[in-house]
Amino acid sequence: MSVGDLLDSGALVPAVVTALVCAGLALGAPALLARVPEPDEPDPDKPAYAVLAAAPRLSLRLAAASGVLGLLVGGALGWAWALPVWWVLVPAGVLLAHVDWRTMLLPTWLVARLYAVVVPLVVVGTLVGRDLDDLLRAGTGWAVAGGLYLLLWLVHPRGLGYGDVRLSGVLGIALGQLGWAELLVGTYAGFLLGGVLGGLLSVLRVVERKGFPFGPFMLLGAVVGAVAGPALAGLAA
Repeated sequence: MSVGDLLDSGALVPAVVTALVCAGLALGAPALLARVPEPDEPDPDKPAYAVLAAAPRLSLRLAAASGVLGLLVGGALGWAWALPVWWVLVPAGVLLAHVDWRTMLLPTWLVARLYAVVVPLVVVGTLVGRDLDDLLRAGTGWAVAGGLYLLLWLVHPRGLGYGDVRLSGVLGIALGQLGWAELLVGTYAGFLLGGVLGGLLSVLRVVERKGFPFGPFMLLGAVVGAVAGPALAGLAA
């Protein structure tokens, strides 16, 4: 969606509101990160979550990223019943992407709490919107995305962490609520971005060639699916 389309379609208000909500929630993300318990057997090279949380200007950086992504998502969805799901998913996703990038881990403690918020929001949104098809697609999204990542993890566990499997389910729920195009594009985009951008970053030696965090690409792919899923699916049809 171009700036002109955003202004003409009446999507500017939900876009700005979503950007502000996402940025505002992200400001409190470091305090949440500081509460994450450490793994039972942490990698000696992994920085402690409390240390990550205390990084200078972290809250502002997370808020800026969340605000930009929230602007895009809010402009694409408008005043949809699914929008509150993304008010939570965007800042939580930015935080998880940051943690995964720094630690190569997606903490179960955070992902579980994301499920605990997203699932009720999806259920309430579909009931208030009186469209049970959205709920059916959300459940299917959880099964399809989660099942696909589980299969890949079983086939090649060294290439994918189980935290990615957990995260894929909640992303599938949120994308499935929006539509089939959003679900398919959002899931595929995560793999495409991980392969292309991850490969490029490996060549540039920004990340390790044999292993790099996949969570950030999954989350970015989900945003692509939410924002441009129908348009991209239409091009492929």
